[in-house]
Amino acid sequence: MSWRNPRRILLVCAGLDLAGLLGLLALISLFKPLPVLPQLGWLAFTALAYLGLGWLFGSYTVLRWRRLPLAAVLQRVLITGVVTLVVVALARLLLNPPDAVWLVHRSTQAAWLLPLMLWSLLMRGLLRRGVLLPPEAQVALVGPPAELAPVLAAWRRTPTPVRQPLRCLSLEQAFELAPPVVLALAPSLEQNLQQRRLLEQLEERDPRDTSLTTPLNLLERQLERLPPALVPEPWLNYQELPWNRVFSLERQLKRVADLLVAAGLLTLTSPLLLVAALLIWLEDRGPVFYVQQRSGWLGRSFQVLKLRTMQVAPADAPPAWTVPGDRRITRVGLWLRRLRLDELPQLINVLSGDMSLIGPRPERPELEQELEARIPHYRKRHWMRPGLSGWAQVCAPYAASVEDSELKLSYDLYYLKHFSTWLDLIILFRTIKTVLKAGGR
Repeated sequence: MSWRNPRRILLVCAGLDLAGLLGLLALISLFKPLPVLPQLGWLAFTALAYLGLGWLFGSYTVLRWRRLPLAAVLQRVLITGVVTLVVVALARLLLNPPDAVWLVHRSTQAAWLLPLMLWSLLMRGLLRRGVLLPPEAQVALVGPPAELAPVLAAWRRTPTPVRQPLRCLSLEQAFELAPPVVLALAPSLEQNLQQRRLLEQLEERDPRDTSLTTPLNLLERQLERLPPALVPEPWLNYQELPWNRVFSLERQLKRVADLLVAAGLLTLTSPLLLVAALLIWLEDRGPVFYVQQRSGWLGRSFQVLKLRTMQVAPADAPPAWTVPGDRRITRVGLWLRRLRLDELPQLINVLSGDMSLIGPRPERPELEQELEARIPHYRKRHWMRPGLSGWAQVCAPYAASVEDSELKLSYDLYYLKHFSTWLDLIILFRTIKTVLKAGGR
């Protein structure tokens, strides 16, 4: 059974939008001349603008559609269409294409934009009702409620909206569910002879209709995280990591990308860094940079470099969590944090090899002593170089307590197990979206 993947649904939705755009433009081209080469360039630009802005403004957030009112979906599609119109108009003014390129004419834009938005709304409405996709499997936990209570708690603790509620059923009730279903079985069910016979009956069902799994695997697949309290102690040793092979192409690509992107970003953003440094100094005449000890790969300490976003603390001040609305954050620092510009100097740490672009965020050694004592598997996050951004950073809120750190560790453990170039690209795009929307901490 294929469990629904939100990114797969996003691609389906984007493909439907692209098909609608191409269909409308093909229809218009029947009545207008078609200079192929210049027209194709503007067609690609328009399509990328509409799809990219739709992703930025959340019109492809399929996972939340059933929670959002229809008016909110209409608003997102409308904003996407209007901003696309503005972007294409600005590009037309800047590049001044020949008159033969009718795609960017005002009359043509009016002809394709409104029908495209109506098409997008229609496709989203059909997706909301499940018309264009196979039915989503029901998900349930099967076993004693007391044993499965931590699993239910982890499900409800997830910061991103879940696609459907999770119920806890007895083995007898599981037989009453209409397929397709995904059943996460409690380990204790194997110990009872009568229940074992019922399990055998479930296993004899068509696997396309009834998928049997473990509670931990259910959370891993549906929530894309691994709660450390539920992960068994002998789990994923260092030699089993995806990048710990004699020659790992993905590991080599990751390091090459780190060097090229970090050098390029540092060069491109150097004027921005100078402006930010000047604003920091003008606000309180304090130091511009903030140097702090952090734990890196295999727990080795290194000096991390950041733009200062807080008031200068006394030398003997004890370490403290940064909380939402922290009064220590300066006015300039607030915007640097929202845009994540305070992290840019860490590109130097990436070039030196202490950090990577993508990986678990480095933590202060003095805070990690408590975290290691209270959170299982915490030291496993040191098995990979820390990063500027990571799976925990794009999925979970800023950590301001031990409980928040445990939540973020669940995403770090998932990243350790499922590291790939594809997952790094997803994190990169989600980080860019956060920066563009000023959604940093």
